[in-house]
Amino acid sequence: MFALLGLLMGALLAVAFHPTVSQELGRYVAMAVVAALDASLGGIRAYLEHTFNDRIFVVSFAANAIVAVAIVWVGDQLGVDLVTAVVVVLGVRIFQNVAALRRRVFGG
Repeated sequence: MFALLGLLMGALLAVAFHPTVSQELGRYVAMAVVAALDASLGGIRAYLEHTFNDRIFVVSFAANAIVAVAIVWVGDQLGVDLVTAVVVVLGVRIFQNVAALRRRVFGG
């Protein structure tokens, strides 16, 4: 309940204040958001499967975001665009979690 309330408050604050992110940091923020979405969907999946652990969720949420941003940063330092690699890996995980959620909620 508190998580949904926090999400709603964050969305309302973003709409009200229109925060801007510089173009240099935009890539990193985008990767952190995709990683956070992956962790959130994984948490929902674990909750529905009755295996949710709040400590694991918090650690994976932060670790996913940090690792995704770090991979992109290292790629930028090396002159290699690793954004695509991170998006592909996290995208596959997101779609797997969504498919598992769909099966869990709708059966089959």
